[in-house]
Amino acid sequence: MSRVDRRVQKSQEAIKDAFIDLMSEKSFDHITIQDISNRANVGRRTIYDHYMDKYDLLDKLMEEHINKLRETSEWACEMEWVDATKTFFEYFERNYLFFSTMLASKGAPSFHNKFLEFLIEAFKDEVDKVKNQGISEDVIVKFAASAYVGVLESWLKEGMPSPPDVMAKELGILLERIV
Repeated sequence: MSRVDRRVQKSQEAIKDAFIDLMSEKSFDHITIQDISNRANVGRRTIYDHYMDKYDLLDKLMEEHINKLRETSEWACEMEWVDATKTFFEYFERNYLFFSTMLASKGAPSFHNKFLEFLIEAFKDEVDKVKNQGISEDVIVKFAASAYVGVLESWLKEGMPSPPDVMAKELGILLERIV
């Protein structure tokens, strides 16, 4: 990686980190490009070199995390529910500020919807049709995905009171029973 690439990457990370910090402090509507520029210690031009506006920055940030979750899901779905769930909760823990901000009231409601859609899609291939005979697959995956988001939101809002492996064990067992 060249020196220029590293500088660009470092600037982008500073911009994203500053943006998430600001979103944890105030509503998205009250954040300006100047606020992001000041917090990231970069010029406004640098932000506009990478993003059209704060909406583009938010979209790209959300898409980045959904894509990482999707990549993880590709290999984690081969694991048992508890182990797969642990992998995801460790990711949520490492990215606590992002997920707690995006799923909190000050966060972006669109992330909640994108995240829920991702989970619904991920759970579709996992439904045990024999165990759940007579129940609509659509209802099962929506129920499981909504429950997963609810538990995650609670865990984040409460400041992650249990370690990821404890959450994974409990949620994994429940998912195994449901899906």
